[in-house]
Amino acid sequence: MEVFGYILLGLLLGVAVLLLVASQRPNQFRTERSLTIAASPETLFPLINDLREMNTWNPFALRETGGTAIYSGAASGPGQKFEFAGSKSGAGSIEIVSASPPSKVDMRLRMVKPINADNSVEFTLAPDGTGTTVSWAMSGTQPLLAKAMTLFVDCDKMVGREFETGLANLKKKAER
Repeated sequence: MEVFGYILLGLLLGVAVLLLVASQRPNQFRTERSLTIAASPETLFPLINDLREMNTWNPFALRETGGTAIYSGAASGPGQKFEFAGSKSGAGSIEIVSASPPSKVDMRLRMVKPINADNSVEFTLAPDGTGTTVSWAMSGTQPLLAKAMTLFVDCDKMVGREFETGLANLKKKAER
């Protein structure tokens, strides 16, 4: 019984240290990736400002072969909403909250599963020579549990990889 007590005490101390270290992590996060695409901002903007179009190149939507997908609100632009639920994508919604044609689209991503989250998503399109540099960014707050997770999982790398895939998909679609 004494050994069990020491093991329990060690585990509790380990968790306490983990939470102390995690509490020192930043309260905010931001992940961003960019790619230059041989297309004008006017060509690219409708592929982002319409969630139905976006989901033809968005890797988060493409990997979900089952589940539910509901579009509502405006046909495109501010007010258009996409609600989703599936085993691979989790459950939540994304809504276009503002748009400045042809240079910027702001969205709100609310996740319910696998974790609760309320994040901002931003697409910026900047002319760059004969093409456009498209940046895809997501930012939000990190509660203590999320901070603890970042001690073991590089979330910027994980989400950034998806953004890179999505931007490559957008490039293929736009440059056809």
